[in-house]
Amino acid sequence: MRLYDFVRYGSTWSSRGRRFGGALGLTALVCACAPHGPKGPPPMGPAAVSVITIEPQPVTLTAELPGRTTALEVADVRPQVSGIIQKRLFVEGSMVRAGQPLYQIDPRPYRAALDQALAQLASAQANLVTARLKSERYADLVKIKAVSQQDADDARAAFGQAAAAVQQQQAAVESARINLGYTTITAPISGRIGVSTATAGALATSGQTNALSTIQTLDPIYVDLTQSAVDHLKLFQDLSRVGPDGGPPKGAPVRAQLVDGQDYPTPGRLQFSDITVDQTTGSVTLRAQFANPKGVLLPGMYVRAKLIEGVDPAGILAPQAAVGRDEKGRPTALVVDGAGKAELRVLEVAGAIGNQWRVTKGLSPGDRLITVGGQNAKPGAPVRVVPASPAQAG
Repeated sequence: MRLYDFVRYGSTWSSRGRRFGGALGLTALVCACAPHGPKGPPPMGPAAVSVITIEPQPVTLTAELPGRTTALEVADVRPQVSGIIQKRLFVEGSMVRAGQPLYQIDPRPYRAALDQALAQLASAQANLVTARLKSERYADLVKIKAVSQQDADDARAAFGQAAAAVQQQQAAVESARINLGYTTITAPISGRIGVSTATAGALATSGQTNALSTIQTLDPIYVDLTQSAVDHLKLFQDLSRVGPDGGPPKGAPVRAQLVDGQDYPTPGRLQFSDITVDQTTGSVTLRAQFANPKGVLLPGMYVRAKLIEGVDPAGILAPQAAVGRDEKGRPTALVVDGAGKAELRVLEVAGAIGNQWRVTKGLSPGDRLITVGGQNAKPGAPVRVVPASPAQAG
């Protein structure tokens, strides 16, 4: 290399060397300032949770049951005698009262039968007078041997037969009078009458299969509720535990909900609980009675009823938001134990009351139930209890 080239390239190399040396120095400074060891997140403290203290309280035990409305009384209108219907005396679908005339059957044959029975009764009564007088005379004559004893006995027997004939004719008159009264068909009960199956001119037959019409008493009205035998037994055991009664008391209030979701305005009262389980459906029938002055409830209508079945004086309630489910589907909850750690509890619940579960097993009075922050807490890990915010508390 020539001297000229050495001087030119040597100058360039010196400039590059200085830049390279500066870079190495900066790298060394950065490495000297960096912390030693691997970099990671700072350790986390105990999970913050909010709790409520479980306190026993009176809990009203209710059951929501399906049911059907049933008329208080139902009576089919059928003729007691045969004849031609002359006229119908009511308006279909109207309210009728017991004893009100509904149909008129031609009464002439039955009036004639009554007249005949009355005439036969009069004849029998006249014969009775003659037989009595003859029996009395023969009784006196037999004493003086004016007639034989046989004649006196025959006269006395004839008198007895005449008296029996009078009684027989009196019964015939009463029967004819009853049949004549049956020609006017009256309402057996008070209520709303349905469609008439016969019109004027139709033949009505005594004992016919088809009813002329049907009357149903709708105010008050029954609601027959069905409860499964399993639920009924569970309720019996539950009430036996919390009180002396083994079932819903007679007269307990019942609320009904109509098929369109509206609440029936007037509460009903429980009448009785059946003592037999239906072998076909496996259910028990409970009957409630509702006032129905406006006729809103009609027989056969589907309703849902809420029945107050008793009171647990020391019930345990837990917010539904604080209760979860494990992999088996069992309800679970987290509580804070005495050591300040989260403890998992498996619960048994007996239905919802508002936005709370009624807990029958798994929680005890005084337990601190985690209501907020449970998703960050792990069973067995320490937790930090903090007050709930106003929004969470509400």
